[in-house]
Amino acid sequence: MSRRSALIAVLRPDGEVPAAPRRRPSATTGRLPLPVVVAVSVALLVVAAGLALAIGSVAVPWSQTWRILAHRLGGATLVPAPDWTRAQDLIVADTRLPRVLLAGLVGATLTVAGMVLQAVVRNPLAGPSVIGVSSGAATGAVVVMRFGLLGAGALTLNLAAFGGALATLAVVLAIARSAGRITVLRLILGGVAVGAVLSALTSLLVLTAPSPTLAAQVLFWTLGGFGGARWGMLGIPALVLVSGMVVLLARARDLDLLLAGDESAGALGLDVHRFRQSMFVVVAVLVGVSVAVSGVIGFVGLMLPHVVRFVVGSGHRRALPVAVLVGALFTVLADLMARTVISPQELPVGIVTALVGGPFFVWLLRRDGRREESR
Repeated sequence: MSRRSALIAVLRPDGEVPAAPRRRPSATTGRLPLPVVVAVSVALLVVAAGLALAIGSVAVPWSQTWRILAHRLGGATLVPAPDWTRAQDLIVADTRLPRVLLAGLVGATLTVAGMVLQAVVRNPLAGPSVIGVSSGAATGAVVVMRFGLLGAGALTLNLAAFGGALATLAVVLAIARSAGRITVLRLILGGVAVGAVLSALTSLLVLTAPSPTLAAQVLFWTLGGFGGARWGMLGIPALVLVSGMVVLLARARDLDLLLAGDESAGALGLDVHRFRQSMFVVVAVLVGVSVAVSGVIGFVGLMLPHVVRFVVGSGHRRALPVAVLVGALFTVLADLMARTVISPQELPVGIVTALVGGPFFVWLLRRDGRREESR
């Protein structure tokens, strides 16, 4: 795409900007109307949440799960005659519901973070787990756990995870930058190398820890899961997701400008360097808080932004709200699979997402490789 074409695309009223020259325009233009996509995504998310609430080691009838929730919300006004046991009420409303909500929050947050990261570095292969940001957040959390620095409880854990994510992102980007540009190969190799170092550091912290229980806690951080979800854990992730969406939607036009190239964005008045740095901080906050409450759940931020862009296009004002719904839907289903595939035991959610995301990543590499060969 020429610079003139990029500028014209940026100035279009609908704000749609192609992420890069593509041979299939359907990948960058919305195929379906946004209201239809949102309505279908919400409906699927409600169905997935209902299944997650009903299915488990103790099965609860589908209709009964919704009556339990209605009774919790409205009491006898909505459901005058409860027909369930106290145990079923506790399982649905106090055990499974916080887990479903946390899974949805983390999936939505990681998808949004991945979409922003791919736009900022203009690289479809970028993702929080692929370039080591998730590993950095996990290492930051493990450090404060290892040395007993949880003075402020969950807040300290979140801050440590954020610091680890931000520091890792800065290191990987410094490695990937060559002649003022971030190259695909250096980004991936830098992320793999930094992730390996952080993994070794985490193992060292475990081996030298005086507490034998730290190993089990670190396993949670490295594989991810929502088994420890409680109502008190939902506040900070929800606040961060809502705040992040407000900031990102307000700067959606600037994110679209970046997709047209740094020169085009600068010509239209965007301070590219400052804006990119601010977006890196936003990504680090989103990833850090997610890892602090769920551990490392890989490939969500890599896969789902591509799905969203394929359906609604690359304009961030349209894509970001859909990313929230699609990310929540995927992670709720992944958690449901993790709980049921070898029931009564549970798989870490990170294993399920890796089994799906690994082949997707290979396909993405091969697709981009074929495009490079055809140019």
